[in-house]
Amino acid sequence: MPRRARLAVAGIPWHIIQRGNNRSVCFYTEADYQYYLEILAAQADKHGCQIHAYCLMTHHVHLLVTPERTDSASLLMKHLGQRYVQYINRSYRRSGTLREGRFRSCLTQDEDYILRCYRYIELNPVRAAMVAHPGEYRWSSYAVNGQGLSNPVITPHAQYLSLADSWSARHKACRALFGSHMESSLVDEIRHATNGNYVLGNSRFKEEIALMLERRVSPLKAGRPVKDS
Repeated sequence: MPRRARLAVAGIPWHIIQRGNNRSVCFYTEADYQYYLEILAAQADKHGCQIHAYCLMTHHVHLLVTPERTDSASLLMKHLGQRYVQYINRSYRRSGTLREGRFRSCLTQDEDYILRCYRYIELNPVRAAMVAHPGEYRWSSYAVNGQGLSNPVITPHAQYLSLADSWSARHKACRALFGSHMESSLVDEIRHATNGNYVLGNSRFKEEIALMLERRVSPLKAGRPVKDS
C-alpha cells in the first residue's frame, strides 16, 4: 500500500518526530548533541525554516518548525539527517543508516495548539522520567523559552511573543505553562496527529487545510459508513 503524501503548507508550523532506526540510540556523547544543534541551526537557515522548539532525546528528536516554502521542512530533515549520519559513522567507525527512513509530522494550528506543542516537546524528558522538571534537561529548548538562555537555533513563534510585552515576562509566562502535566488526552491527540501525518487543530482549521490541499487531513471514522435509507 503506498504511503500517504506528506501534508505540506508554507508558513504553517510542523511538529516533527525523527526516531532512530529500530529505536536505536541517536546520541552517544555530549558532543553529539552539540553537533546536531549546530547543523540544525545551519540547515534551518539554509532551507528557510524557523525552529521554535526542540527536544533531543536519546532515541529520537522532536522539532517545532515553520517552513518558508512547502519543501523547506523536508529539505531541512533530509540534509540534517545526511550530515548527522555521516558525522556519527565517521566518529564511531560504523556504517549504515541511523534513523528511520521517514520522519513523522503534522501541520499545527497557530492558535492554542502551538503553545501546546511547546509544552509537549519540552516535557518529553519529564514524561520519560528522566528529570522531574524540564529545566533540568539540557538538550531541549526550555532553557531558551522558559529561562531566557540565548540560543541561535530558536526563533520565537508569534504566539510565544504574544504571551507578554517583555522578554522577562514572556519567560515567566512560559514557565507558568509548565506548572502542571499535560492532560493525557492532549498528549494522545498530538501523538496521533504526528504519527498519522494529519492536521493538529480545531475542526475549522482542518476544513481550511483540507480545502486548500484538496485531500483528507484527518483519520477516517471507525466503523462502516452509514447507508442511505
